[in-house]
Amino acid sequence: MDVTRKTQIAAGLAEVEARIAEACAAAGRARDEVTLVAVTKTYPAEDVRILAGLGVREIGENRDQEASVKARECADLPLTWHFVGQLQTNKVRSVAAYADVVHSVDRSRLVAAIGREAVRAGRRISCLVQVALDDDPARGGARAADVPGLAEEIAATEGVRLGGVMAVAPLGEEPGKAFARLRDLALAVQAGHPGATIISAGMSGDLAQAIAHGATHVRVGTALLGRRKLFVR
Repeated sequence: MDVTRKTQIAAGLAEVEARIAEACAAAGRARDEVTLVAVTKTYPAEDVRILAGLGVREIGENRDQEASVKARECADLPLTWHFVGQLQTNKVRSVAAYADVVHSVDRSRLVAAIGREAVRAGRRISCLVQVALDDDPARGGARAADVPGLAEEIAATEGVRLGGVMAVAPLGEEPGKAFARLRDLALAVQAGHPGATIISAGMSGDLAQAIAHGATHVRVGTALLGRRKLFVR
């Protein structure tokens, strides 16, 4: 193990943990209400192992080509794998083999595909409805008006469970305002599905605003692991 890299990651983790704790305190929330998902895209499996050794159990990836390799290389570790990127239906079979949570479910066809492949793999995958907070599905996500119906489809599909909602703050908008809308949508979904408690929101730059508006999961990469670099297998 690269001792220098472990020191770097430990320092990043300590800083992120301090930020999360501060945001929770400011929001009057307990620290254990928020789960840190370490987004390891472009970083090697060795970094995942370092994170695991530091107590991180939730790992996020956004490209199947990279994630599937790392999931296999780290299969001996007690990790929960989160697929957080846009997911094409032709990648669902591969993703369903390792992902425990898919954050980017934004259309009916994807719900059906994940359910089918989860059943085939003998697994049950938690699915989050990705919401386009600017009502522009071009960047991924379902329009707000379509979220309740999509949530119902997930809840009714074999092989998956409805976990909650996810969103990325729109460009050019104050994140807190966007995350307030997500919280309202999450509460509407929870009214019909009390178990759908996940609100996945907030990244390195806006995790405090997300936590202030009810985020249960924050997806952090850069603040934890440093600037992205090209992934080399």
